[in-house]
Amino acid sequence: MNHPSHDDGHFEHCPWLFAGQASDRQRVAQEQRQKRLFTGSGEVRLGEDCFVAESAAVYPDVLHLGDRSYIAAQAYVTGEIRTGADCTVNPFTVVRGTVTLGAGVRIGAHTSLLGFNHGSAPDLPVHRQPVTSRGITIGDDVWIGSHVVVVDGVTIGDHCVIGAGAVVTKDLPAWSVAAGNPARRLRDRREPRGAQRPARPEALAEELRAFAVTARAQATALLDRSWHPDTGRYADRPGSEPTVRAHCDAVEIADLLLGDVPPQLTAPEHVERLRALQDPATGLVPEYGATTPLPGPAGLPDGDCAYHVLCVGYALDLLGSSFAHPVHAVRTTTADRLVRHLGALPWSDRAWHAGAWVDCWATAAHWNRRAGGEAAAPGALEALFGWLHTHADPWTGMWGSPARDAGRLQMVNGYYRLTRGSFAQFGLPVPYPERVIDTVLDHARDPRHFAPGRENACNVLDVIHPLWLCARQTTHRSEETRSWASDQLTAALRRWHDDRGFGFGPTPDGSGPGREPGLQGTEMWLAIIWLLADVLGVAEVLGYRPRGIHRPEPAPLTQG
Repeated sequence: MNHPSHDDGHFEHCPWLFAGQASDRQRVAQEQRQKRLFTGSGEVRLGEDCFVAESAAVYPDVLHLGDRSYIAAQAYVTGEIRTGADCTVNPFTVVRGTVTLGAGVRIGAHTSLLGFNHGSAPDLPVHRQPVTSRGITIGDDVWIGSHVVVVDGVTIGDHCVIGAGAVVTKDLPAWSVAAGNPARRLRDRREPRGAQRPARPEALAEELRAFAVTARAQATALLDRSWHPDTGRYADRPGSEPTVRAHCDAVEIADLLLGDVPPQLTAPEHVERLRALQDPATGLVPEYGATTPLPGPAGLPDGDCAYHVLCVGYALDLLGSSFAHPVHAVRTTTADRLVRHLGALPWSDRAWHAGAWVDCWATAAHWNRRAGGEAAAPGALEALFGWLHTHADPWTGMWGSPARDAGRLQMVNGYYRLTRGSFAQFGLPVPYPERVIDTVLDHARDPRHFAPGRENACNVLDVIHPLWLCARQTTHRSEETRSWASDQLTAALRRWHDDRGFGFGPTPDGSGPGREPGLQGTEMWLAIIWLLADVLGVAEVLGYRPRGIHRPEPAPLTQG
């Protein structure tokens, strides 16, 4: 069979054509090219029908190419490289350090396999750091797309496919389809492309429907057990002291399960008691028996007084009312004071604390704006969102950093609080939603917080809400999100205690309401269950939809 003649550059870039189409002259030139490799100081073994481009920079310590393997134009190959049969190192690819390829590995153009690293100790300049190498191992039948980077120490299993532009920093099991920076496993290659779980899993839907019937039937009993008739106030659970939050949780639970107000008081009585809690001078809401703390440098103090801006405001909203006074402590905040305070918040080590402060400040601004006045001083609200956009980490989508002792817990939980009060409440898209999903799903696999028996309402809510929120903007890793949601929903439904509701769950330091069923745990888990069910497409069978603190829609600017 006759083939058209090609110049040498054509085979340099398409070496798989060489064996069948090269001229005699070109074959002689390739033999000479390969012989020169043997004259170097490295150990070289080449299988049958191999090709090494003349323009490739190949300076190995060890080079073992299996049969029908190629190194194409402008590739850069150094170190100890071993391949099986039928491997292709395409144009402009870098393969350095200790790299082992199985059979049938295809490496796209401009990809880098970097099987070495440099130290980074602070006592030496970078150019004097020692070189280390754990090596890269790639299995059989692997396709690595163009512009991929695989770093030292990574093992990629058999039959994997790595999408273009990925940065592979961790091992990938066999049959993985992975992409992204950092690379994430998207699916099993053996699964049909686009395969999805049923949109409405009937068994789960029936379990949800039965749960909702039970919860509604027992709602009055669980509210009764937390009511203190002697004080006329709600406590989280029997034996605990009455709190402002407990009254608000009771209002939220009654709205969800009864579609009405808690029956221990009339609607006007609930409104009167909650409105009376607000300090007229600052607009803040102290705890029962406490004095109103002085406003902080940007309007809000820390602690319960700040959180009450959320829970009392939303409880009044559910009751068809609102605060009697503006939150003056926030209305007077100027843009420059706000920006200075945002920069001073403890993002590096207490990101939850920082995110919670943003949540409370933004919610107070929302109540002020809805009351018909200024949210804050001119430009302050715009400054908030400007600061948040310019300080979000494009690699994680977060504000804050992981910690050695707790991993991503602080930054993910802080992300929930921050975005709940800002982006979600004001109906604005979050920055870097795909990176947020990557970060949150990584955190959701941390056994320190999500091993069976360790989950609590705060940690589960602070995962599912960001996943739910980002899913409004992207389908990135949607099947993994659904899988996590399904597992968590099944576990959550088992936590209901008849006539008592849900317990909050364990915490490492023993703080919080704990495992005993109470109003806070019940309110939070009811919202969590709705979010999990909505991700799975079955929330409608619950017969309720959060309208308070955990409402899925942006908060309206008018009452009702």
